[in-house]
Amino acid sequence: MAEQIIWGIHAGKTGDAESLFTHQNCVAVGWPAMGDLSGLKLTREAFKARYSEVFPTKSAGHVPVAAGQLFRFVQEIKPGDLVVFPAKLDRTVRIGRVTGGYAHRPDASKAYPNQRSVEWLKSFPRTKFSQGALYEIGSALSLFQVKNFADEFRAALTGEAFVAPVSEDEAVAAVVMESEQSTEDFVLKRLAHEFKGHALEHFVAHLLEAMGFRARVTKKSGDGGVDIIAHKDALGLEPPIIKVQVKSTEGSIGEPEVKQLKGNLSGGEKGLLVTLGTISPKAELFARTVPDIRLIDGENLVKLILEHYEQFDSRYRAAVPLKRVYLPAPPEGEGA
Repeated sequence: MAEQIIWGIHAGKTGDAESLFTHQNCVAVGWPAMGDLSGLKLTREAFKARYSEVFPTKSAGHVPVAAGQLFRFVQEIKPGDLVVFPAKLDRTVRIGRVTGGYAHRPDASKAYPNQRSVEWLKSFPRTKFSQGALYEIGSALSLFQVKNFADEFRAALTGEAFVAPVSEDEAVAAVVMESEQSTEDFVLKRLAHEFKGHALEHFVAHLLEAMGFRARVTKKSGDGGVDIIAHKDALGLEPPIIKVQVKSTEGSIGEPEVKQLKGNLSGGEKGLLVTLGTISPKAELFARTVPDIRLIDGENLVKLILEHYEQFDSRYRAAVPLKRVYLPAPPEGEGA
């Protein structure tokens, strides 16, 4: 029996279609000016001809790439195929099963009218997958077939153990460093694997020290929800005193955790919550009403690490090995 084909798909360059994907149980591609694609003859040449008609200024090299993605979406994807969707907003990788044929639904989304229904089966943190797998689904194309690391995604879906060959990760190591997203994935994966529980508290304390604070990790038990005490002066007597809560979870931090931290503050103390995962909208909203609390999610934690990496000692540099590289800057006014 042939293995299920796996397709990778992106929800726009900035993740603008993610709500559509998750709430409407579908996947979609844009190019709304192409109209209803079901009216075209089901050949690549017909799709290329239509694309050239709609976008006459596009280069000869661009036309077959874009038209080919639309042709695949309409004709080659079949019900029962698997689809992998790397979400930007909550940093998860969702795997689903295609349940329907092509449909043109401009009423559901003007920007992404070309849709197919999907049953979302499982959602995973990005750190679940090898660097090579993450690089493959980070394709520059909106729609593509997952081939090199398809077995890894199938194993994740079935719950089977899977170890990517070292050579596969090494083969893409030089390439993934060209991407800020890949660097962020790498750092978070190393933190999740190398620093579990109390060890992450020591890592965060070291980061605070690299930022110019003095930091003391509390005892493993009986800390009352406070993992680190940080301050600027040598004796820890001058304000502000910062109480830090560290969460090694890769999931979403909710409002209750932020309220717990707030309850541990008194007398002008400040609160800081650091997590490898994400912050829920409710938690963010509550924190904005409390001026003495700051929240740092996985994405912003990586930014702080990169900013102060030069001040890290050799132990932590070895655990999270990074090399300074220079990347082309995007044109002014365009996203990274």
